[in-house]
Amino acid sequence: MIATSSDLSIMVRRCLLTFKPFRIFVVGIGFFSLCFLMTSLGGQLSAKRPGDSPFTVRAEVLGGQESRGVLRKISDMLEVIMKRMDTLSKLGNTTDTHRLDELSSALDRIQPIGLVERIQAIAQNMSDMAVRVEQILQHNLSVHPKGRDGTLGQCEIPKDPRYPDCPSKMDWMRARWTSDPCYAFYGVDGSDCSFLIYLSEVEWFCPPLAWRNQTATPTLKPPPKRQAVFQSDIGTLLEQVGTGKESLSFMKRRIRRLAAQWASAARRLDDKLRNLWREQKRILVHVGFLTEESGDVFSPKVLKGGPLGEMVQWADILTVLHVLGHNLKISFSLKELHGFLGVPPGRGSCPLTGPLPFDLIYTDYHGLQQMKQHMGLSLRKHKCHIRVIDTFGTEPAYNHEEYATLHGYRTNWGYWNLHGQQYMTMFPHTPDNSFMGFVAEELNETERLNIQRNKVNNMAVVYGKEASMWKGKEKFLAILHRYMEIHGTVYYETQRPPEVPAFVKNHGLLPQQELQQLLRKAKLFIGFGFPYEGPAPLEAIANGCIFLQPKFNPPHSSLNHNFFRGKPTSRKVSSQHPYAEQYIGRPHVITIDFNNSEEFDATIREIMRINVEPFLPYEYTCEGMLERVHAYIQNQDFCSPQAQFPPVNLSRTWLGSPPSPFILLPNSSFLTWVSNGSSYTSWPPLSALRLLASLEGQSCVKACQSAGLICEPALYRFINIKEAFSALDFQCEGLESEMNHLFPAFSAEHAECGLQQDPLLFSCAGSSAKYQRLCPCRDYRIGQVALCRDCL
Repeated sequence: MIATSSDLSIMVRRCLLTFKPFRIFVVGIGFFSLCFLMTSLGGQLSAKRPGDSPFTVRAEVLGGQESRGVLRKISDMLEVIMKRMDTLSKLGNTTDTHRLDELSSALDRIQPIGLVERIQAIAQNMSDMAVRVEQILQHNLSVHPKGRDGTLGQCEIPKDPRYPDCPSKMDWMRARWTSDPCYAFYGVDGSDCSFLIYLSEVEWFCPPLAWRNQTATPTLKPPPKRQAVFQSDIGTLLEQVGTGKESLSFMKRRIRRLAAQWASAARRLDDKLRNLWREQKRILVHVGFLTEESGDVFSPKVLKGGPLGEMVQWADILTVLHVLGHNLKISFSLKELHGFLGVPPGRGSCPLTGPLPFDLIYTDYHGLQQMKQHMGLSLRKHKCHIRVIDTFGTEPAYNHEEYATLHGYRTNWGYWNLHGQQYMTMFPHTPDNSFMGFVAEELNETERLNIQRNKVNNMAVVYGKEASMWKGKEKFLAILHRYMEIHGTVYYETQRPPEVPAFVKNHGLLPQQELQQLLRKAKLFIGFGFPYEGPAPLEAIANGCIFLQPKFNPPHSSLNHNFFRGKPTSRKVSSQHPYAEQYIGRPHVITIDFNNSEEFDATIREIMRINVEPFLPYEYTCEGMLERVHAYIQNQDFCSPQAQFPPVNLSRTWLGSPPSPFILLPNSSFLTWVSNGSSYTSWPPLSALRLLASLEGQSCVKACQSAGLICEPALYRFINIKEAFSALDFQCEGLESEMNHLFPAFSAEHAECGLQQDPLLFSCAGSSAKYQRLCPCRDYRIGQVALCRDCL
């Protein structure tokens, strides 16, 4: 027995050492066979078990016949190996024994005695796996429906003219279905049947399959409507904001500081609405620019004087939605976004299959791009629910992808084909967008009196936290220094920035409360021309400062200034803060040419003589923002398709000769919608409509403003009719309809009238010397330009 064992050992050692490459091949082929089998069948196995991870490493999944072929090849290879080993064993007596003795120590180290047993074990395991795979394949044949030819994976592609993209999508799936794990997550396994099921039930490129049980997926009822109730407790909101970033800490500090003002404003608005029943909305807020995936360039700058305006606005948006009583979810990462939306795992190629779990989604351009990457085709389906917080605004000409591409309006932003009022701005730049805004801290009567008593008449604070903003400003700062003590809040780490003159008292970066105290003492808050349209000037004016800012001549725009280049707007900015210039004005806001030394000197002396009280526009109070956002949430609906206007036979109810829906208001030059009992509803209501024609080369924004009104793009569809031209006494020799962001408009040169073909291009912005534009204007509430008088 011992001798026999010794002989076998010698034989195995001799053959392995003599054929070293073959030894490596034996071990390698066993390992390779196992790996190959598992990866080849892994996708199929995981696709049949929904509980398995969709991220399993897989190759192209094989069909039944191909899988059997693989198993046969592995079995044949192992049989050849065993025969080869048997042949080699017979050569033991003729092999050089001396050579074996010399290498015996090497054999002891690698211990090859059990190698034969290991190979036999591998063979047995392969045999067991072959039986198991055969069982799985038989199970698949019984579960999966067969194609017309009776074999799995040969489902015939339907030829349906209503689904012209089905064949090309099938070709794409055959070639690329392994490019994203989400396909396997939805049951795709490499067979044509699974492709058709996916393309007809998850996506919608192929028709429903007759042999599928279409009633298997229950129709989910929408959740029951709940009443929104004002909330004054901010504890749950602070928990949702979370921790871990200085930007989040900054937002939480702001929310806490203004909590009492929000609560007081909510009580006043509740009284104004007289306990009106309000529907509670399910709202997701995804702050894309603060996610790590977008780079989050803002968080590291919070403690270094970086731009905080966006975080001020986002903190107030979170608070206003919470205080209004809506069901709020907050996301600051892609992982949170995936979880809230139910995004299938993978790279974002597959759409959502269930209903959107939110009525509204507030995000920014970064978040919109992230949603496009991870929601697949669902973004197109659900984009009507999205509201984009957009600091500088997006005009319809830039938003319409096809039009922007054809007419030179394509930029790095925009081109999302949203409704223009789905973009929500920090200031009411253009009525083409909705005005979201933010809030400034309000003062009670005692605080107002204390500010007026403690003002230092010769104290100025400079609006500029970064040293680069001070460069080149020495000339007019020297003039200011003759009359006033100048204070700065410029951030620096080790030494005072050389750009800040020695006569400036620099406090460094101040916390918000200390900055407020500085502003309450100062008489003047002076801007350097940058940053544009931030919240600081409104805060300074609210604390009793006069805001002095530079006039831009020519105005800054995307055509002549790098900052605006690439932004989706043609707006011309006439000063550092156009809102303060236009909506507040003197004596609180003074706009002059800083390059004119004489004018600058005279203005400083004038400011020394002026006494102003703290002032805050109502639309930037907590109550004003609550009122505005409440009106948007309850009335703006971009998901319900609008009926064609005018409806069939509506013109029969119009009076006049020729019939017209417009009449002249008594004691006015404005045309308004005729009140004939029509039940056609809109928001803003048709009663607010005032029809005007612009001058040639004038935008509807300017035309309405010159009449003391606001352009209202939501009312464009009511004036985009031929009767509007005749009501304004335009004689149309020709009437055409086309995609043009200036239409409806009249060309005097050709006596032609143009109607708008695409509602997404209705725009208050834009002008041309060729056209007089038709403008839908409306009235507005005092201090609340976003809402008409009957809009609340």
